[in-house]
Amino acid sequence: MSARDYAEKDYYAALGVSKDASSADIKKVYRKLARDLHPDKNPGDNNAEERFKSVSEAYDVLSDDTKRREYDEARSLFGGGLRTGGFPSGGGQPGGFNFDLGDLLGNQGGGFGDVLGGLFGGQGRRAQPRAPRRGADVDAEVTLAFADAVRGVTVPLRLSTKGACPTCSGSGAAPGTSPKACEVCGGAGVTNRNQGAFGFAEPCRACRGTGRVVETPCPTCRGTGETTKERTLTVRVPAGVKDGQRIRLAGRGSPGERGGPAGDLMVKVHVTRHPVFGRTGDNLTVTVPVTYPEAALGANVKVPTLDGQVTVKVPAGTTNGRVFRVRGRGVPRKSGTPGDLLVTVEVAVPQKLSNEQREALEKYAALAPDDPREHLREVIL
Repeated sequence: MSARDYAEKDYYAALGVSKDASSADIKKVYRKLARDLHPDKNPGDNNAEERFKSVSEAYDVLSDDTKRREYDEARSLFGGGLRTGGFPSGGGQPGGFNFDLGDLLGNQGGGFGDVLGGLFGGQGRRAQPRAPRRGADVDAEVTLAFADAVRGVTVPLRLSTKGACPTCSGSGAAPGTSPKACEVCGGAGVTNRNQGAFGFAEPCRACRGTGRVVETPCPTCRGTGETTKERTLTVRVPAGVKDGQRIRLAGRGSPGERGGPAGDLMVKVHVTRHPVFGRTGDNLTVTVPVTYPEAALGANVKVPTLDGQVTVKVPAGTTNGRVFRVRGRGVPRKSGTPGDLLVTVEVAVPQKLSNEQREALEKYAALAPDDPREHLREVIL
């Protein structure tokens, strides 16, 4: 956690709690927000995903007594927040004074207390070794056939992610050598600079704030300690996944740094159209043509499903567009009970008629019941 995060972000506001909230209250509020905002509950909602990350970050600080104390001290010292590029006016000094917060609160190796130690002329404590860092989340996309999305499928995903260089094990130094402590900052990663009556710390320019200098860079990673790796993961996509849905696979993202946990893999699913079936929620849909005699006299009609055919009874006098429900032939649900298959009947009108067929229809027309449009004649236009 950088000092900038401590000073600039309002974690209490992110959780919607007061500064005096107890640990139990903070935990209770976080659990509710995390449950409501979780990406699995809000597929495709980027706002909910960003809010989920913000709430998780806030809870990570406020649930830890040490982090919370340092955060409160930082907020109190700087009046509840900092603005990049200038110190807020106050303290009886008209107009205040300006300095670059990028220098003051850059990527420091130690905690906020270390930065404050060097802020007002002190030497501060020697920077502690950099803490473990969680790996980055990785985004990926996969395209599935319609039936695979309904049933669930295992697919291979080829990813390019950054990881520790195998040649130097992440040190950045060539084999047989090792990084040395920076002589300018003594390995602290920061140097002190005086400006008038004030002294403050800034990242060491010689080592770029790392506290280390690589004299002989690794030939593989050129001193960065990282390389891009190609890897293939086998991913199980659950049954019933929707087009555009994002699936989170915990711990399958980029490896962590310095022993930190790996990030997550976020897979966005695309589902191709099916030539016969459609989908509405957890129900599958299909349109089945029937002849006029079948609709008028009734019939047993064979209807396709993703698992073979079923027979649907079409009663006599069925009208065009009527929908029949076939239970349990839809999309699997998490509850274990699948959705249904909705069958829409479409009366097929022949495009060509033989002479015998035409004569038969003309005879039927002569014997047909009353005009079905008779009620429309009474409508005043």
